[in-house]
Amino acid sequence: QVQLVESGGGLVQPGGSLRLSCVASGSDFSIYAMAWYRQAPGKERELVAHITSSGRANYADSVKGRFTISRDNSKNTLYLQMNSLRPEDTAVYYCTDGGYSERTYFARSWGQGTQVTVSS
Repeated sequence: QVQLVESGGGLVQPGGSLRLSCVASGSDFSIYAMAWYRQAPGKERELVAHITSSGRANYADSVKGRFTISRDNSKNTLYLQMNSLRPEDTAVYYCTDGGYSERTYFARSWGQGTQVTVSS
């Protein structure tokens, strides 16, 4: 059974940076697409960024130019580099593995989430 464990969340001031990591175990990490979602209190869950098994990335408009998703298949690890953070980026961030159906990413397994809080 696949396990996804996120880390790297925390409290940061507006304009700051954080790097989230997600270590996968129990599956062949390299063959799956991966993604980061987030959910803020009272809001719907949002697909932040996803990346194909070969490393092609896509981003939500809300984070484009500020966030970078990447993966290291040799370490079974997914990353999310978050720069120029804003208070509206505050949320619980979740790592998922999955795939694509008609070019739309779908999640298969979920991590437990890591809290990111952007506040002065």
